[in-house]
Formats: sequence, structure tokens, C-alpha cells
Amino acid sequence: MAEDLSRVQRLKYRAWRRGMRECDLVLGAFADANLATMTSGDLDAFEALMEAPDDQLWTWILGSAEPDPEFAGPMLDRVIAFGREELS
Repeated sequence: MAEDLSRVQRLKYRAWRRGMRECDLVLGAFADANLATMTSGDLDAFEALMEAPDDQLWTWILGSAEPDPEFAGPMLDRVIAFGREELS
């Protein structure tokens, strides 16, 4: 349990400090709202998504590009929906 808490804290830190402010705001807010209740599998998926380049992730959130297959999936769908809600 302590390991999961530490992992959640690390992921929140990474989500808020990616480099591109727009992605920081979406991913950081998403992390704050969701990470504490995620399963280990969800955390794995979010951690993998953190490897996506900011510029690509931003185009996926905006809907101006299709996600790369390696990042596509339920977690990215959740982040995109959250990001679009935040932007509206």
C-alpha cells in the first residue's frame, strides 16, 4: 500500500511538470482527481501514457490528430475526455 502511495505521488509530480504548460494543466488536474482511486493496472496505463510527447498528446486532446496505436486505449480516452471537459 505504501508503495502505491509513493507511486501515486511520483506520478502526480510528473503529471504537473511535463514541460508543456497546457499538458501540465490537463494531466496534473487529471492526476489529482483520479490517481488515488486507480488500480495498479490503471496506474500502469497512466504511467505509460506519460511517455507520450507533449506536442502529440496535446493534438490528441484537441482532437486534431489520431492517437498513436501504442498510446491508444481506455486511459488515453479518459484523459482526452477529462481534458476536453476542462477546456470547455
